[in-house]
Amino acid sequence: MSVVRLPRSIVNQLMQLAQKTPEEEICGFISRDQRGFKKCYPVVNVADDKKHFFSLDPKEQIDAMRSMREHGEELGAIYHSHPDSPPQPSLTDIERHEYPGVLYLIISLGAKGGLEMRGFDIHGREVREVAIALLDDTPQGSSE
Repeated sequence: MSVVRLPRSIVNQLMQLAQKTPEEEICGFISRDQRGFKKCYPVVNVADDKKHFFSLDPKEQIDAMRSMREHGEELGAIYHSHPDSPPQPSLTDIERHEYPGVLYLIISLGAKGGLEMRGFDIHGREVREVAIALLDDTPQGSSE
């Protein structure tokens, strides 16, 4: 199983976003550059049934991609949450995934009150789990 290193600050941001709207699927992008994952771009979910599906707002999607290009970044990951189901890609998730080579992250709020996030590599109908390791990106010299 391959391992992807995600900055702790981005993982924390994703968890906070999911907790802020626990009854709806959140969604968005994470950018990357040659050194790794850089920034989270939340995108409004415009699906009719936000509890069970996500659909990225087209204008916000374009704005996020433009911002990535302007900062020398590219699309590294697509994320969304599952309010009451495990962090596994649904058939709809697999069928709608249009970015081979881009990490697919699913955050679950349904695990007995605890948050869980898993990563996947999706090519066609083939789904392979990717291990996630946290990269400590706390600035040097700061105290917690």
